[in-house]
Amino acid sequence: MSELELGSLGLVLNIADDRAHIEHAVEAERLGFSALWLFGGQLELLEPLAEVLRATEKVAVAPAIVSLDVHGVDDVVRLIEALDDGEAERLVGGFGAPQQAARPLAGLAEFLDELDGADVSLPAARRLVAALGPRKLEIARDRAAGAITMLVTPGYTAWAREVLGPDATLVVIQPVVLDADLDRARRTVRGPLGFLLSVGGYAANMRRMGFGDDDIAAMSDELVDAIATVGDADAILAGVRAHLDAGADHVALSVFSEGDQPTAIEVARAVAAASTLPR
Repeated sequence: MSELELGSLGLVLNIADDRAHIEHAVEAERLGFSALWLFGGQLELLEPLAEVLRATEKVAVAPAIVSLDVHGVDDVVRLIEALDDGEAERLVGGFGAPQQAARPLAGLAEFLDELDGADVSLPAARRLVAALGPRKLEIARDRAAGAITMLVTPGYTAWAREVLGPDATLVVIQPVVLDADLDRARRTVRGPLGFLLSVGGYAANMRRMGFGDDDIAAMSDELVDAIATVGDADAILAGVRAHLDAGADHVALSVFSEGDQPTAIEVARAVAAASTLPR
């Protein structure tokens, strides 16, 4: 089904109170990143997506992901209606099953049905579904352009490609820390990782990828190194290539940082300077 072209390398931006993410979006596009992503957990309103679309010229702009516990089809329709045709064509929807629903997969299917029937819709070819397990991957394949995954190994990416088939788009959101001190970098990953492992299906997917309960509870070095990339710009690019070689179409860098560690736009500059990836 997929007609979605995202390029190979994207960047996740944090929404900032001082609106610095708008300037960073413009710079990231100039640096050659082909898609820009906004954290869904920061999208109390969907307006920041419109603001980034208006500030940029060619890049795809997507949420990772729109929470269906917070936003419904009416919110998506209002967002699309606020865009001109060129901006709307660059908007990619990223949606996940509602976590607070009694039957999350049924809630996701109901949302997609309602979106299909809306007067102003986002076509299946420009939407992605957050997916880890096989049933969600099948929904992503059958009801959308493809899937968004996060906290996964290249081995998982290869397996997800098999489930999705050759035509669907597979996006990997890849946590990265640009820091030569690997122990410090791993500690930085463990902060948000601890929260993420407590929600959704991430812990279950760690087991699916072969990690034991001790690894998960301790967030061991082996686990951190398998699902995140830490080190210099070359190490980050090697992590991107590993997922692309395993079957991903697009890898978006999700930058974690503490203290004086480089922020997302600083990592983007370093990676762009070192990269030979087509974007």
